Amino acid sequence: MALRKILTYPEPVLRQKAKKITVFDEELKQLAADLGQTMYDAPGVGLAANQIGVLKQIIVVDVSKSEEDKKFITLINPVISEGEGSVTGEEGCLSVIEYEAKVKRFQKIHVTAQDFDGEPITFDAEDRFARIIQHEVDHLHGKLFIDHLSALKRGLYKKKLKKILKNRL
Repeated sequence: MALRKILTYPEPVLRQKAKKITVFDEELKQLAADLGQTMYDAPGVGLAANQIGVLKQIIVVDVSKSEEDKKFITLINPVISEGEGSVTGEEGCLSVIEYEAKVKRFQKIHVTAQDFDGEPITFDAEDRFARIIQHEVDHLHGKLFIDHLSALKRGLYKKKLKKILKNRL
């Protein structure tokens, strides 16, 4: 496992679509392990490959029951095929620094993906778990949570970000 650098907005790769994975090998397992380690080090509860500059359709999502027992699932080529209900909740992102906002998402979703052998995985997710998956799948399509906000809120964040980045120089 290796820690990877998490790229932050406005890094162009965050706006690109990830490619479907067709090769299921040890390199893919290593990528998933790196994503998991990087996510927990950040600390975060989900991470998409785009966020470390890898344009492959793979995400990791925390499913830990306790702080001591860290556990995540890996979803390869995830697709959200159905969504029902809606709930607005607070979101942040490891790639969108110093900003959180309320985002409307489906309350329950149906997910299909693949495991490390390319075998299908199908399940329903609800509430926080569903929110995290939707957030990470958005990354694979080049979309950030700030894209769900009004133009005004997005504009205010961009102004704030310019000041943050200017002060870092």
